Amino acid sequence: MPNYVVGHKIPDSDSICSAIALSYLKTELGEHTVPARLGELSPETLFILDKFGFEQPELKLSYAGESLYIVDHSERTQGPDDIDEATILGIIDHHKLGDITTSTPLECWIRPVGCTNTIIKMMYDFHDIAIPKDIAGAMMCAILSDTVIFKSPTCTTADIKCVEALAEIAGIDDPQALGMEMFKVKSAVEDTPIRDLVLRDFKDFDMNGHLVGIGQLEVIDLAIFDNIKAELEADIAALKAEGNRHSVLLLLTDIMKEGSEVLVVSDDAELTNKAYGKASTNGRVWLDGVLSRKKQVVPPLQESFS
Repeated sequence: MPNYVVGHKIPDSDSICSAIALSYLKTELGEHTVPARLGELSPETLFILDKFGFEQPELKLSYAGESLYIVDHSERTQGPDDIDEATILGIIDHHKLGDITTSTPLECWIRPVGCTNTIIKMMYDFHDIAIPKDIAGAMMCAILSDTVIFKSPTCTTADIKCVEALAEIAGIDDPQALGMEMFKVKSAVEDTPIRDLVLRDFKDFDMNGHLVGIGQLEVIDLAIFDNIKAELEADIAALKAEGNRHSVLLLLTDIMKEGSEVLVVSDDAELTNKAYGKASTNGRVWLDGVLSRKKQVVPPLQESFS
């Protein structure tokens, strides 16, 4: 029976490419390991898999009795529903340490970098395992996505060096141009159901006993939302009620202007003022320079619930 590698619910490119890259590494090290996913893939992730010739990882929602590696998160709310019935072999992540616990020792690679695939590149180097050309290309794209083509405040020198090294392996002459091509795919919202957009990159967080959902849509021009913003607002309100959440935030991130308009519905009318020092008006607030949910949105919000 193989081991599995799986990322978070509503998987993004980092979760999927991490699962593919880590499963290959572990298999090369003698552990038969396969990648899996907890949900449907975004257009950007499908673009990456198609470009480098990968099939979608297996859709697997139950892990009771299985052994698995967790990538790109360590939050119980973001993992498999039956995670307590599984054996966790390791966690590879670049977020804050979450609340997943284990009864046995495990392998942990947690680093303050911009992308889980940057850490997995370090693991390949540590074990002296060559990275195949197709996997290198997918890993490179995941790093470009998570670091917003190096614009995110989460981006580190390690991320940039890893992209350079992976681009050389993959034979990509201009990785940043490929990154812009990816973001054009990510910016395509026409004919996409509103709920699919809201959940395209959505995560739930337990903040001092309060369930808070935070979604993010990264685009190259916020004007594409002008005709559907009211529908997005209505849907996050519905999502809040359906999930008995305290708050739901949706970041509409403009990677060119380097900021985010946040749509918010909350039990606390002063939520954004407490967290970011800016009050929302009619459920909207612009946060200049905010590109990263992980580093700029979640920490101050978590602190406001303390």
